[in-house]
Amino acid sequence: MKKIIIVLLLMLGLQPSWLSAQSIEQGKKFMYYERFKSAKDVFQKMVAANPANEEAVYWLGQSMIQPDDRTVKDLEEAKKIYQAALSAAPSSTLLMAGIGHIELIEGKIQDARNHFEAAISLSQGKSLSVLNAIGFANGNPDAKNGDPIYAIEKLKLATQFKKFNDPDVLVNLGDAYRKSGDGTNAYNSYKAALAINSKYARANFRLGRMYQSQGRGQEPIFMELYTAAIESDPAYAPVYNNLFNYYYETDVPRAAEYFEKWLANSDDDPKACYYRASLKYAQGLFQEAITKANDCIQAEGANPYASLYSLKALAYNRLKDSVKAKEQFEEYFKRQAPDKVTAANINQYADVLLKFSATTEAGLLIDKAVAMDTIEANKVFYCKTMTNYYEAQKKYKEAADWYKKIIAVKRFSSKTDIYNTGYNYFRGGAYDSSIAAFNLYTQKYPDEIFGYYMMGKASAAIDTTGALGLAVPGYQKAIEIGEKATDKEKVKNQLIGAYKFFVEYYYNVKKDQAMSLTYLDKAIALDPSDAQLVSNREFISKNDPKSAPKKAGSGKPKGNSAPPKR
Repeated sequence: MKKIIIVLLLMLGLQPSWLSAQSIEQGKKFMYYERFKSAKDVFQKMVAANPANEEAVYWLGQSMIQPDDRTVKDLEEAKKIYQAALSAAPSSTLLMAGIGHIELIEGKIQDARNHFEAAISLSQGKSLSVLNAIGFANGNPDAKNGDPIYAIEKLKLATQFKKFNDPDVLVNLGDAYRKSGDGTNAYNSYKAALAINSKYARANFRLGRMYQSQGRGQEPIFMELYTAAIESDPAYAPVYNNLFNYYYETDVPRAAEYFEKWLANSDDDPKACYYRASLKYAQGLFQEAITKANDCIQAEGANPYASLYSLKALAYNRLKDSVKAKEQFEEYFKRQAPDKVTAANINQYADVLLKFSATTEAGLLIDKAVAMDTIEANKVFYCKTMTNYYEAQKKYKEAADWYKKIIAVKRFSSKTDIYNTGYNYFRGGAYDSSIAAFNLYTQKYPDEIFGYYMMGKASAAIDTTGALGLAVPGYQKAIEIGEKATDKEKVKNQLIGAYKFFVEYYYNVKKDQAMSLTYLDKAIALDPSDAQLVSNREFISKNDPKSAPKKAGSGKPKGNSAPPKR
């Protein structure tokens, strides 16, 4: 009897609600596995059968805007689908959330917020699917224009629903917390998702990604989490893709192994051809990588996977063909959806531009990459693209400006960071900036000689005659610390440098032969083999600066009072 009813309903152009739900769940399962092509096929068929199926329309749009190979055209098409459906059903709150998601990607932040708020208002804040859609749009890792705090607020509302038991909402909440910088609540949210469904691989995967972002030192933890994700659901392809990328630069055979596992659990995807070409690149076969990428582009027709062009650019750069590298990067940026362009892509292009001495454009791009990236180590790496370039060009002040940016992006700057900043300012003749940097050094490391010594050295470069005594405080503090050191060998160079300053200062400025000889003897005690020190001692002991004859009106000693060299 049930079968007869279904047939009659289908003949009348109707669809049983349970059959529709089954198809929706099937499509959402493909979305969970990031098999977007399969998900799109499911939802397209559902929408073709029933254009008024708002949930199917929403998920159709989502299947088009999520993939890594999404193009600007895909985004435009998804927006048209949402707009058409919303025109037919203007009070559809889920479609409002969907079009707000696209507006967010486009950078139309206020328009997106208006659609999100309208969706919440019309659903009276009682639609879990609407709140989850808005939370995901704002809080997912790829939501460059999203507001994670707003996402947290809406997703927490969803978790308060009676009989709530949706791990997807909790993982989205974890992503939003992580995006906001709240690692503790991100961890708790992912764990809460696993408490609802211990086999929810996405939660373990996201936990692993959180630990992986903290560096290779966390490898035992994140590898255990990735293993748990695979064991709970061996078909969960994203973890294989991530492991492929993780081993890509360090263990090509292992990367290839995970690539094959990803391929076995994914749709027939343009990324597959791209990854095969990228494996050639990882093996150092740059020309073969270019050839394979060209084959992929030709096979894929009018809309090839955009990252093939960035791969070609990198390969040409390794082959020292900067012209073609620049051309391929420009083609990549034309074809790639703007929100899919990564900070690493931008930094790589900036590095190529530096080969054409396009320093202004490269610097602006790297500033953009630093602002985009959320990982401190990456930000530092991008800045070093510029420091390395300027140091190689002996443009030390410019290098120092970028070293100063490294200090700004790091939570805890090291001695080396501050030293590189101050020393390059010194080499570049920006002595005031050098003093400022080494003053910071002395604040952080008050018991170390080097900061004070360099403050003295930079001050002496400003006060070249010593008449103002600008270098005196720095060098005095350097001597105070150096003379207390138990291992004089470690501070020997700085102590001798400071002593030499005072030898000259007391002889030429203060006209104090005795004090000059005192510091000279201290320097000789540290390095008796220094012939210049010995020669200067002989000269000073025989020539009292107070009795040196002066030129009429000059106030300066004659040549027989030549200052000892520092």
